[in-house]
Amino acid sequence: MRLPNGYGSVAKLSGNRRNPYVARKTLRFDERGYPVYSTIGYFPTREAGLNALALFNNDPWDVDKAKITFAELFKLWEEKKLPKFGKSNQSSMRSAYKHCTALHGLQYRNVRAHHMQECIDGCGCGYSTQGAIKALLKHLDSFALELDVTHKQYSALISSDPVPETSKRPFTDAEVDALWAYQSEPWVDSVLIFLYTGFRLSELLAVECAHVDLKQQTITGGTKTKAGKNRVVPIHPRIAPLVAARVGGKFLLEHNGRWCISTTYYGLWREVMEKTGMSHTPHECRHTFRSRLDSAGANKVAVDRIMGHKSSDTGERVYTHKTLDELRAAIALLP
Repeated sequence: MRLPNGYGSVAKLSGNRRNPYVARKTLRFDERGYPVYSTIGYFPTREAGLNALALFNNDPWDVDKAKITFAELFKLWEEKKLPKFGKSNQSSMRSAYKHCTALHGLQYRNVRAHHMQECIDGCGCGYSTQGAIKALLKHLDSFALELDVTHKQYSALISSDPVPETSKRPFTDAEVDALWAYQSEPWVDSVLIFLYTGFRLSELLAVECAHVDLKQQTITGGTKTKAGKNRVVPIHPRIAPLVAARVGGKFLLEHNGRWCISTTYYGLWREVMEKTGMSHTPHECRHTFRSRLDSAGANKVAVDRIMGHKSSDTGERVYTHKTLDELRAAIALLP
């Protein structure tokens, strides 16, 4: 009978052995594509090996703390902890692991801060990748502590390049006024919709007309985070005619009757910027939206809800619930 993927296997070894059957699990594949195994034990019969494999899969936390390697710990963490992460974070952690090849074969209890720091310093990448490696090492350290593999978290001593100061420039009030003067020009309306909703580029391009409620004057969209998914954003009265004029096809922002992909939109965006004499990126609309609401004194929790941000304050996160009317009141503060 074929065993499930990831379950492990029992193989018979060559030669005259007292325990010719080995139960094992695949940890990873080396650069040649050959599997690297974690051996569970050796047994006299295949049935005994399968029983040991079943026991291991039932309680895989029972590891050889003295011998478990960095790669083995990662494999176990990947199985037990990583599924709780978002898809983008999962991809980031797996990519970070590839930058730690120098540590893969080391017994985890022998991994020190300088080993970790060498992985960060030698990755040849910028602050984003360095931060992902640092985050992975912190996760593995916490997991090793949980399993009683180590008693000290050396990842607390490592560092990575800091996040650089943002180069985003919000639109000025004069530029927003200028855009209204150009509103009849092609695709200028889309820039204004960005400026008055705070959606990310990928989010607004994905909004379907079925999720635009002209009666309630709301747009439901958002995809990036748990707090941002399917959030309800009130339509500011000033852009209501622009939104209504675009409702009719499948997507709110369509190009030649089809979904407008980001690369196409960037081309349309550049045309608008050249026509108006401005120099901004679509994401700077989101910065402008936040900045203008802050300047207008909008409620911070309401702004977080509209933008799909998770509130940094636990009390606000857990106990404060903003109604649609309160979100409308925040949006209405935009000039």
